[in-house]
Amino acid sequence: MDKKVEMGGQSFVIDVKSTEGGTWQGSILWVQEQKKIPFRSTLELLRLMDSVMKTVEDSAWN
Repeated sequence: MDKKVEMGGQSFVIDVKSTEGGTWQGSILWVQEQKKIPFRSTLELLRLMDSVMKTVEDSAWN
C-alpha cells in the first residue's frame, strides 16, 4: 500500500510492506529531499516525520 501524505509543505510517500504485531513496517520517502528511510513501527514512522518537520522548521530560521 502506497500513500502520499502532505504536511507543513513537505510531501511523503509511505509504503507499508507488512502489518505484523499490530503495527506497520515499510519505508517512507521524503519527496523534496529524495530520502528513503525504512521504519519498523507506526511510532517510528511518526518520529521520522516529526524529525523532518523539525529540520524544516529549524532551517527556516537560519
